[in-house]
Amino acid sequence: QVQLVESGGGLVQAGGSLSLSCAASGIIFSINTMGWGRQAPGKQRELVAFITSDDSTNYADSVKGRFTISRDNAKKMVYLQMNSLKPEDTAVYYCYCNARALPALKYADYWGQGTQVTVSS
Repeated sequence: QVQLVESGGGLVQAGGSLSLSCAASGIIFSINTMGWGRQAPGKQRELVAFITSDDSTNYADSVKGRFTISRDNAKKMVYLQMNSLKPEDTAVYYCYCNARALPALKYADYWGQGTQVTVSS
């Protein structure tokens, strides 16, 4: 089982910046893709950014040019730098990874518990 713990959420004014971090723990053999999703009230969860094991990145159109995802494989961490935040970025942000770990012994998707990001206008 992989545990993902997010940190760094909070309240910020529109135009401001926040940085999110996520640490993966457990008996992990390999992590493939890591990423961030978000879910606003009354909406479905959407994947906003992900980064592959060879550091290729992909962003949702709504955050492209404003958010930057990065990872530290040695620390099993993924980060999301969010700049030029807008009120519509308000959501619970969830860390995600696709990893091979005990007890599954095969690649599976894992999600964290989430951290609230609120952008005031």
